[in-house]
Amino acid sequence: MSEADALDEDLYRRTKQLLEPGEIQLNGAVVHTEYDGSDEIEMMQATIEVGEIIAAGAGLDPKDTFVYSGSDDPEFASNQHQGRTLDGEEFVWECQQLLRNGSFDLVFYYEASADHEGILADVEDAGYGVTGVRGD
Repeated sequence: MSEADALDEDLYRRTKQLLEPGEIQLNGAVVHTEYDGSDEIEMMQATIEVGEIIAAGAGLDPKDTFVYSGSDDPEFASNQHQGRTLDGEEFVWECQQLLRNGSFDLVFYYEASADHEGILADVEDAGYGVTGVRGD
C-alpha cells in the first residue's frame, strides 16, 4: 500500500466515523484537489461548486442556499463551512477543508436522503476526484 493509499484509507475511515449515528443520518464525499494553501480562492470556489451540486442532489435549488462560514462562531474552525437554506437557515451540507500531503481535500457531509450516487457522479463530471462515504 502506498503512502497516498494509506492517507486516503485513513481519511475515509475518519470521515466514516463522523457519519456514525447522530441526530440525522448522513453520507459524505471526499473531494480531492490539487489546491495548496496559496489557492484559497480556487478552493472556496470548489467548495461552493460542490455545495451547489449537493443542494441539487437534495432536491433544492442551489440559488435558495448560502454558505455560512462562521468566522465569528466559536463552534466553527477556520476551514469549516455549511450550506444552509435561505428560508430558515436549515442544514444542507457541511464541509471541512483539510490539508493533507500538501494539498486540500474537501470533506462534505449531507443528509442521507440526498441522491448520493447522483451527487458523486455530478462531482466527477465537474472534474473533481471524489470518494463517496456512506453513513449506513
